[in-house]
Amino acid sequence: MSDENPICSAKGCRADAVWVLAWNNPKIHTPERRKTWLACEEHREHLSQFLGVRGFLKDVVEFDDWEAPENS
Repeated sequence: MSDENPICSAKGCRADAVWVLAWNNPKIHTPERRKTWLACEEHREHLSQFLGVRGFLKDVVEFDDWEAPENS
């Protein structure tokens, strides 16, 4: 595991991630599959909206509370 802090997934952003946005594309992923993007405070809403309008967003969880599924 890396010693670096996880960073936001927004293009060009280097801020520490505070949120995990769990998503899946139902056209290509099984229903239980969860992909993740990380977000800082500034980009959480933008990234959530991007995924939400496509019907991909499943959950938004604070990074410290996120537990990745065992089979992800």
